[in-house]
Amino acid sequence: MSAVAFADHLVGVHGEGVHEHAHGLLLHVHPSVVIGVLALALAYGLAAMAAGRRPERRTLVAFGAALAVIFLALGPVDGLADHRLFMAHMGQHMLLSMVMPPLLLLGIPGWMVRPLLQWRPSARLARVLVHPLVAFVLYNGYIAVLHTPPVYELMLRDEAIHITLHIGLMVTGTVMWWPLLSPVPELPRLPYAGQVLYLFLMLVPMAAVSAPITLASSVIYPWYLEGPHPFGIAPLTDQVWGGLLMWVGGGTYFMAVFSAIFFRWARREAHEAPPVASDSRVPCLT
Repeated sequence: MSAVAFADHLVGVHGEGVHEHAHGLLLHVHPSVVIGVLALALAYGLAAMAAGRRPERRTLVAFGAALAVIFLALGPVDGLADHRLFMAHMGQHMLLSMVMPPLLLLGIPGWMVRPLLQWRPSARLARVLVHPLVAFVLYNGYIAVLHTPPVYELMLRDEAIHITLHIGLMVTGTVMWWPLLSPVPELPRLPYAGQVLYLFLMLVPMAAVSAPITLASSVIYPWYLEGPHPFGIAPLTDQVWGGLLMWVGGGTYFMAVFSAIFFRWARREAHEAPPVASDSRVPCLT
């Protein structure tokens, strides 16, 4: 059921006020989000003009989808999250770190990235950051620290820190996805075997962060107890669903990508396997 349909359903239970409140939340878009998305689109266009090249259609579609995800996460979903809906906040974090970055990497052609690597210090920094072990630890460490009660509470209560940490989610998410979807051979992708192992191991820290949230017997972030929840959802129920969204939903997402990579690997191996030589000669029995 979509959020709008859910809001319509609740009219009969909580009255027309809930209906209007829910639709107001879903239309929430801060002007800074629009400016930021337009700035990214402008930078992309200027980079293409400077290179004198035009990205392929599928590349443009992927980049446009990345911008749409940013707009969705920091617009309507952010409106729900700001009104103490924890599951919306978890969905927002997943959109910014798990859905947007792969679309972004698929949407940026290698010739647009390569000039940034011509400056030796930036190339060195990039090689360190996107090393699979560094990328794995950086992303999962960031997610773990972000969801500790002191840091999460500070994020909820300070808008500047909130914005900064959301940018950090997008940056660390892009770093995490780079070993899988690098657009340049200078910073190569992992081989298929490494990619499937990398994704499989992602399930461990995700469970370590989301399981305690899901299984907690009380609300662990006090900010969610300080005001009413949209749709009349109890804070503890909201926390459980938010934890499950990260734990089960995130795990399912990673496993879907894992499966796609595994089957691509299997197809390549089958294609590259040498043909079996057939010998039609009848062996001599004498």
